[in-house]
Amino acid sequence: MKFPFQNIALIGKHKAPDIAGPLSQLAAFLTARGLTVVVDSLTAEHLKDSSYRAIKLEEMSSTMDLAIVLGGDGTMLNIARALSPGNLPMVGVNQGRLGFLTDLTLDNMQESIAAMLGGKFVTEQRLLLTARVMRDDAEVFSGLAFNEVVVHRNNISSMIEFEVRVDGEYLYNQRADGLIVATPTGSTAYAMSAGGPILHPSLDVLELVPICPHTLSNRPIVVKSSSVLEILAHRTGDLRVHFDSHTSYDLKLNDKIVVTRHPNPVCLLHPVGHSYYHTLREKLLWNQTL
Repeated sequence: MKFPFQNIALIGKHKAPDIAGPLSQLAAFLTARGLTVVVDSLTAEHLKDSSYRAIKLEEMSSTMDLAIVLGGDGTMLNIARALSPGNLPMVGVNQGRLGFLTDLTLDNMQESIAAMLGGKFVTEQRLLLTARVMRDDAEVFSGLAFNEVVVHRNNISSMIEFEVRVDGEYLYNQRADGLIVATPTGSTAYAMSAGGPILHPSLDVLELVPICPHTLSNRPIVVKSSSVLEILAHRTGDLRVHFDSHTSYDLKLNDKIVVTRHPNPVCLLHPVGHSYYHTLREKLLWNQTL
């Protein structure tokens, strides 16, 4: 990470017209501080001010020092996968609903970002997953996931059957609606809805959470993040693998999904005083009195 930050990339929620105002205000604020500001090329299409240079996401990691993302958690998931190869640090400004990944608000973004530009921030490295679909020992598809990789039935009413191995060792055969392989970041997303535990993002682990398993004794399991996870489809009717619910691939019988930790983590910056437990209390309404 290069500090002090001089080259700042601004990225807004795709096709969100209400992002133009806050993003233009932030761009003017940063420019007035003598910083170089560029805008993601897709975001630039929705700005009335065309004076800012627009570049593609894939060019940012090699040319920018910091990316500021305005949107919700879904926007951060997309941008994190795109920027992770260059380990470009990111700051999130929440304009969505929950905001687990976007700390700042539109009201406090200028004040908070000014402090962070002065070095008052906390750096956090978070796990990213790589999943490869193997068919007859050949890779036919691959993708990245910040939250989770999900093997799931698509439009059929019957359960699917699959086998799971961890580091080459047989774990179990499963009959269920599917299986979630989640990072600690993803433990508050789909995995939580399926009954998985909430994992602190600093933990170096992954969790496997079955979706509606047919066996009552089957429960989520946590494994080390360096594990190689293999999911083998034994019975398919309409089976698909999803990456953060943004990318998917249709599977065939005997396809194998290999899930591993990506070598490059996602780099997030938080304001000084950031607390994950405070985020949980606020977002999950744990601070409400009964």
